[in-house]
Amino acid sequence: MDDTTTLYVSAEKIHPREVGGRFERLRTFATLALLGIYYVTPWLRWDDRQAVLFDLPARRFYIFDLTFWPQDFFFMAWLLIIAGVSLFFVTALAGRMWCGYACPQTVWTNAFVWMERIAEGKRSKRIKLDKAPWTREKLLRKGAKQLMWVTFALWTGFTFVGYFTPILELGHEIVTLNMGGWEVFWVLFYSFATYGNAGIMREQVCKYMCPYARFQSAMFDRDSLIVSYDPGRGEPRGSRKRGEPREATPLGDCIDCTLCVQVCPTGIDIREGLQYECIACAACIDACDGVMDKMGYPRGLVRYTTENALEGKRSRIFRPRTAVYGVLLTVLIAGLVAALLTRNELRLDVLRDRNALYRELASGQIENVYTLRVTNKTEIDKQVSLAVDGLPGLTVDSGAASFTAKAGELTTVAARVQADADSAPGGGHEIRFTVRSTADPDVSAESATRFFLPLD
Repeated sequence: MDDTTTLYVSAEKIHPREVGGRFERLRTFATLALLGIYYVTPWLRWDDRQAVLFDLPARRFYIFDLTFWPQDFFFMAWLLIIAGVSLFFVTALAGRMWCGYACPQTVWTNAFVWMERIAEGKRSKRIKLDKAPWTREKLLRKGAKQLMWVTFALWTGFTFVGYFTPILELGHEIVTLNMGGWEVFWVLFYSFATYGNAGIMREQVCKYMCPYARFQSAMFDRDSLIVSYDPGRGEPRGSRKRGEPREATPLGDCIDCTLCVQVCPTGIDIREGLQYECIACAACIDACDGVMDKMGYPRGLVRYTTENALEGKRSRIFRPRTAVYGVLLTVLIAGLVAALLTRNELRLDVLRDRNALYRELASGQIENVYTLRVTNKTEIDKQVSLAVDGLPGLTVDSGAASFTAKAGELTTVAARVQADADSAPGGGHEIRFTVRSTADPDVSAESATRFFLPLD
């Protein structure tokens, strides 16, 4: 007798059924729009460069008219905080709507399913083809699907690398077989990830790999919008003839056609209640509404609703939780926009000469030496002037009083600052350097440091 216990059962492949409806049109629009943004953006030009380019070797990141440096990393942290709060806000308000319409896993899976339908046909044909023995037709259909999948995945990997290497140069390198090793690696790696996630694993990523599916319940409450089946109206289930009056049968509105299950991309039965596998794509709503239309019943047996609404209680979409998230999100976005609009075009960093605390000149003055690092974040050379204050009679040598900050570069200048020995008590004193554009005095940057005088 075999007492072996099976701990894992291989999941059957899910073939989502085609469905039409208002939510399907919205999903299609979202998929095409997001894919369009991803694939088109690297080809856009801005002046004489790529509009969006993350140039890692040069440590410069271009987003249209903005140029970011590693020192601007806090903007990225700020953006990630906004993304996190946005996810909390959307989840508290409308459940996993992000997953159903805008998640990259959903978007690329939709594209791969479309290609699968082109090559293998509708759901019933695909199921039949999978079960059929290998024939010439099956080989051709499966081969056509794989060819489309691999081509699309490679184009996705190429586009991804095109955000970090100028895409025109990358294309030329591919044509001339002159790609660098790292570029080849990342094109193939991202292509493989796209093919595996969207073509092979699909719903398994959403059900078992995505952490959001696990902690979403912490962001839900009984007033969050979810895709739900109305058991009070639908039960008991049972089939009946089309056109049969609802009053003539003791059954509920659900005719147990299982179309809501057949169209679900994760293969769940929405009639079993809220499940973490549900990505709120609303395909089951479109399918059920179509059946209700044919039966002459009101729509909404499966719909976006809340747990409180299903129980006949008052449902509040706007409540303290969503208000707090909404206000916080508004403040963060407004702050980021304001910070970007007022972002300084110059950055100044000052380093003291560590070899000597100070020097006493023949004139009797005390000199401190500094290294100035001026970052010009624009695409235009800037002539800048240097000033220093904080002690009486401070002067800076003429060689550093005016210089050119190269466009998009870090300019290093040595500055010698002198002061009279009796201008202040001995020891360290705070002084401030200021660099200012001679063409636009409003463009400036400051940095504080210490000036040392000899102790008495």
